[in-house]
Amino acid sequence: MRVLVTGGGGYIGCVLCDHLIRAGHSPVVLDRFFWGRRPLAGVRVEEIVGDIRDLREEWFDGIEAVVHLAGLSNDPTAEYNPEANWQMNAVGTERLVELCKRRGIERFTYASSASLYDTESSANEPERSPIMCDESTEIAPRGAYSLSKRHGEEAILAAADGAFAPVIFRQGTVYGWSPRMRFDLVVNTFIKDASMHRRLFLHGGGWMWRPLVDVSDVARVHVMALEAPLDAVRGQIFNVLEENYQIRQLAMLVAGSFALRDVRVELVEAPLPSLVRNYRISNAKLSRALGFTPSVTVLESIERMISQLPGALEELAHPQNYNVRWMALLEEMHALQRGFRSIY
Repeated sequence: MRVLVTGGGGYIGCVLCDHLIRAGHSPVVLDRFFWGRRPLAGVRVEEIVGDIRDLREEWFDGIEAVVHLAGLSNDPTAEYNPEANWQMNAVGTERLVELCKRRGIERFTYASSASLYDTESSANEPERSPIMCDESTEIAPRGAYSLSKRHGEEAILAAADGAFAPVIFRQGTVYGWSPRMRFDLVVNTFIKDASMHRRLFLHGGGWMWRPLVDVSDVARVHVMALEAPLDAVRGQIFNVLEENYQIRQLAMLVAGSFALRDVRVELVEAPLPSLVRNYRISNAKLSRALGFTPSVTVLESIERMISQLPGALEELAHPQNYNVRWMALLEEMHALQRGFRSIY
């Protein structure tokens, strides 16, 4: 299949493209290449330089399926620019669905977020274990990011019919090594902080729960859905995770992996942030429907990331590997360019 991958140059997208190629598919990447083209170096893909907010009919010529990853990807980026977040994650998703239906594209997968299960009550008491959420659990999203993802889900489900078979994946917090590396995700951040500072900060004691999943497993499940019988996935929501962990557990696993290399990492208590996430989810439905079992544990992923560090030391501090820092830097550069143009 020729598969349009929106956001295909990003953290998940470049890993997904590799999985698609190995499965015999032909990825077509639609991306602004906000993070540059280097993550896709050596990967055989077609590229469309474009914005999810400005979709064009001709981009869908010959496309047989769509994997929708594009948009702002977490709370900090959404709060940094709420309007851009809404236009990309909510409005952009609506328009993408409309175009897919108009072009007769039946297969469609959507990268949603498990943060939709987070509630204010569970966040206010991070020391208490939240309920285990499945796809039937009532959601009460809060914050710009989760609200935009809910809107995207609603638009997709409303469009599902006999000719359009979308699949929604409520992905846990992603971790693991990617050619477009990010060090602003919890496990990845701990790897970076342990390497650079030998200290890991446990906000509020680190008692909060998160569902975690390796980036390669996220890529794999999208490919599985594209290849599944349509009636098994049409209009379905699936949770995607490897396991639920407390932040404190993750810090201990990272510190322990460094200790095996004779590197001592200190765990430090820190105040709670203004927005606290605290939730657990089940992936039993996904296992039943698609036979999905996680292939990479968090310990295996930690080991892989640590093994990559000797060749990636310069990247640890590079702003391109931190979404908000890179967005701020690009905005500053664009402002300067506009100023120069106005002067000359």
